[in-house]
Amino acid sequence: METGSTAGERAEGAGPVWTGLPPGLLRMRRLLLVVWLGAAAAGLGVPLGLLVGPAWAAFALLPLAGIGWGWVVLGRNWRSWRYAERADDLLISRGVLWREETVVPYGRMQLVEVTSGPVERHFGLTGVQLHTAAAATDARIPGLDPAEAERLRDRLTALGEARSAGL
Repeated sequence: METGSTAGERAEGAGPVWTGLPPGLLRMRRLLLVVWLGAAAAGLGVPLGLLVGPAWAAFALLPLAGIGWGWVVLGRNWRSWRYAERADDLLISRGVLWREETVVPYGRMQLVEVTSGPVERHFGLTGVQLHTAAAATDARIPGLDPAEAERLRDRLTALGEARSAGL
């Protein structure tokens, strides 16, 4: 994973400098996975074991298997998210099976929001939501450190104002 404190490209003709998401987002998502599916396993296994029989309590293994599968899937999904600041636009790339790359020109940005729900705040994470004139091109970068989210918001807002001033 390449990171850079300044936007742009490495050299003329080279690719963009990509920044991945912080590991706190992966920890948060995996903890939520374990909490919810662990509670589902207990909520399924205990009543079945008490009311129907111990053999039926084996159905509680299904949510536990979901934890193992989800653990791997969440890791792959987290690694697929990245963004790059270029001279004229912001690139956001994500997806494991179906790769999706969103290009948001700075001049098209109308609003840049920094949002954080209660669970994200507990883990010290925020997200950046980009709004453009076309609803289909709205983009989001989840799980950033608050300082990085504010830096990105300020930079994108400044670049958006500079690019749209000529319109």
